Amino acid sequence: MIKHGLFDIRLVVARSLAYVATLAALASLFGFVAFGVLRFIFDLQVPVGAQIFISAVTAVSAMGFARLKKFFDRITNRLFYADSYDPQELFDKLNRVLVSTYDLNLLLKSVSQLLADELKATFVAIELKEITGQGQRFIGTERLIIPLKDILTVRKHSGHFRQSVIATDLLDDSASEEFRKILRRYDVAVLVRLAPRVRRDTEGLGYLTLGPKRSGNLYTQQDLRVLDTVANELILAIQNALHFEEIQNFNKTLQEKVVDATRQLRKTNEKLKALDETKDDFISMASHQLRTPLTSVKGYMSLVLDGDAGPVKPMQRELLTQAFASSQRMVYLISDLLNVSRLKTGKFIIDPAPINLADIISDELVQLKESASTRSVELNYDKPAHFPTLMFDETKTRQVIMNFVDNAIYYTPAGGHIRVELEDKPNTIELRVVDDGIGVPAAEQRHLFTKFYRAGNARKARPDGTGLGLFMAKKVIVAQGGAVIFSSQEGKGSTFGFTFAKQKHLPTPAPTIGKD
Repeated sequence: MIKHGLFDIRLVVARSLAYVATLAALASLFGFVAFGVLRFIFDLQVPVGAQIFISAVTAVSAMGFARLKKFFDRITNRLFYADSYDPQELFDKLNRVLVSTYDLNLLLKSVSQLLADELKATFVAIELKEITGQGQRFIGTERLIIPLKDILTVRKHSGHFRQSVIATDLLDDSASEEFRKILRRYDVAVLVRLAPRVRRDTEGLGYLTLGPKRSGNLYTQQDLRVLDTVANELILAIQNALHFEEIQNFNKTLQEKVVDATRQLRKTNEKLKALDETKDDFISMASHQLRTPLTSVKGYMSLVLDGDAGPVKPMQRELLTQAFASSQRMVYLISDLLNVSRLKTGKFIIDPAPINLADIISDELVQLKESASTRSVELNYDKPAHFPTLMFDETKTRQVIMNFVDNAIYYTPAGGHIRVELEDKPNTIELRVVDDGIGVPAAEQRHLFTKFYRAGNARKARPDGTGLGLFMAKKVIVAQGGAVIFSSQEGKGSTFGFTFAKQKHLPTPAPTIGKD
């Protein structure tokens, strides 16, 4: 500390020497005067040792004079000034209390105790009005219970006084007799209105009440001035504490509402889960039950169309063809519902097998050409002459192809064109179904592959759609390691398809057995 200049030892030495020199000078002066008087006036000789001793005792006594005086002042004040206090010391203590907490009840309790100790009051109580939001409060050194009718009377009459501090013993004849009786009934010696601005008909936040002094003396004008200052400081502290309390209550209420809302949401979510499980069970059961008779209906209609039941007239063929196409769509719809149910239960399984995708597309288009012809839509497919055998789930892949082409037929107006393209590229294979139909609005394209979603113009063109076809198509494509191809422009047509990495779907060569 000395090295870095944090402690100036020269200053300490200089001050110490000055202090010692001062004491020595005072002691020498005292000895010179005192013993000089004894010698020259009274002709008394005092030994040098005695002179030094008396001077030293006098110097020490001088050093303790202030402390000794303060000690005797305190004793005399207790005897003759029992109610005395230091106002500045009271304000300092009050300020420390006011900044120590935002808890309103604790704050009022501490202020009441401080004023009772300093002003020597028999009791101090603070009453806050109902404006605090928690009803009326009485907090103080004693529990002061005043009936509501008396409180209302005090509020009514105290507003007629221009001063905020009202001493009961100083009330003149102009004050209401009823008001004075109530103050005396509850032994209130001083009533202080806690109002920011004192004027007629101002009640403020409440009242600060003080009982008589323990000594029996009256409150002095100094006491009343001190209480006026205390009231102004207390008002600000109460207002701050009320704001803090309001925020706490709001946070507590908000938290309770959030907890209650979360509880209700959890219950609702549990009910929705139960309903969802019931719905999935129903869809799974209904789909299984419907698929078998529909397959039979479709099979028998196919036999009739093939002439196995006898010659078919042109009108009959046309009607049976429409019925066959409808039953085929119903079979695919049931398959979609089953797959959705399997997705929910974790039973959606991809079962790959070697297939020729070009042949699969041809088979599906044979069933859809009649539907396209009926709607006056041209459907074209240039089948590749050579296409590799790849590993795919045949049933689910057929559903994807049928869904893309069937949508293109339904959402392309009469006279439109649909082109199915299958490409074998060096690293990928790609399928595209391109139409010049109604397209998909740009704002709705991001929702297109979600469950049960249908674009607005699609709902108008085909009200009986379910919104499951594209959802399941994407699930099947992604589950087999592919990606969806999609682009569209409203009023100009759409392109749907998929792309797969060819290397991942090539059949694994059968192991060769070598000869010894």
